[in-house]
Amino acid sequence: MSRHRTIGCLIAFTTFLSSAGAGTLVQFRTVFGDMEVELYDQDKPVTVQNFLNYIESGRYQNEIAHRLVPGFVIQGGGFTLVSNTITPVPTFPPITNEFGVGRQFSNVYGTIAMAKLGGDTNSATSQWYFNLTNNAFLDAPDTNDFFVVFGHVIKGTNVLNVMNQFQYWNGTQTSNLVYNWGSPFDNLPLLYPSLAQTNFLFVDISLLQIAIQPATGGGKQISWNSATGLTNIVEYTTNLPPVWNTLVTTNGTGAQLSVVDNAVAPSRFYRVRVIY
Repeated sequence: MSRHRTIGCLIAFTTFLSSAGAGTLVQFRTVFGDMEVELYDQDKPVTVQNFLNYIESGRYQNEIAHRLVPGFVIQGGGFTLVSNTITPVPTFPPITNEFGVGRQFSNVYGTIAMAKLGGDTNSATSQWYFNLTNNAFLDAPDTNDFFVVFGHVIKGTNVLNVMNQFQYWNGTQTSNLVYNWGSPFDNLPLLYPSLAQTNFLFVDISLLQIAIQPATGGGKQISWNSATGLTNIVEYTTNLPPVWNTLVTTNGTGAQLSVVDNAVAPSRFYRVRVIY
């Protein structure tokens, strides 16, 4: 059964609203494909906003996955790579642990959670991980666990399956390996057995943001980062409470798409919905 999710709305040119029943959607892009991830804005607001702050501040640019344990997790958010130099991500202050806030979500396959320090419940900053299997033991009520799940993959779990097939380097593999380079890179994923910039596993994260601007020749141009392989629907209303009308329905490609609304109405409310 398909579910309808609104990825965001814009009123005229300035105000952003999120749907009452849906979380923010973000894209994780890798050499193995894209993942669409829904975040739990309503249940884990501090955790989600912290994650979005890192995206919007540009601190995740040139980000690499620095830890991969097949059958367990793939982890990123801690380091970027520029000109063959690995640099720690500058962090914001640690956030409050929200495991007991809102609905509780277990660390099961396909979920994303915040990494933290052992023995320190309220220590999460920039690092995140995807569960590559059901890791319910990470939910345990002690200071070493309570790992907060704040979203899940809605499309692209095949990328996680690739991660589960990575092999440890034993001197013979030529691709898809986990390289022991010493802490904190004991489980560093590489595409080939060489510490060259092209061999690191980059992870690009972007929001499915919507922008509205005047169109050439009149009207408004609505642009958004589309959700790959999913039905994207641009809708408008002139009333509040809203009565939504379809402007265009299209298949997402993962690239930025745009549509022009030629209506002469001085003010319209827009949103983009994704069906999955």
